[in-house]
Amino acid sequence: QVQLVESGGGLVQAGGSLTLSCAASGNTFSINAIGWYRQAPGKQRELVAVMSSGGSRNYAGTVKGRFTISRDNAKNTVFLQMNSLKPEDTAVYYCNADTVYEKYWGRGTQVTVSS
Repeated sequence: QVQLVESGGGLVQAGGSLTLSCAASGNTFSINAIGWYRQAPGKQRELVAVMSSGGSRNYAGTVKGRFTISRDNAKNTVFLQMNSLKPEDTAVYYCNADTVYEKYWGRGTQVTVSS
């Protein structure tokens, strides 16, 4: 089992920045990839950024160049630095961890970008 707890969401003006954190606990050694998804009202959940256990990163085209995923292995924490935020980035952001057998989700943190 892996537990994920997100933090850092909030309300920000367009052009501003936020950093989300995801603290992982439990069988963290079993995680193959960890990242962030988001879901806006009325839309499907979509991938934002993901990092493999080897350190490779992938980003959605809509956030590439603005968002950066990173991790602190000692603290089992993954971060999402979000810059130049746009109103269309408004969504609930979920931390996700993939193991061989299962996909784990946090409860999500709301990000609201005002125009």
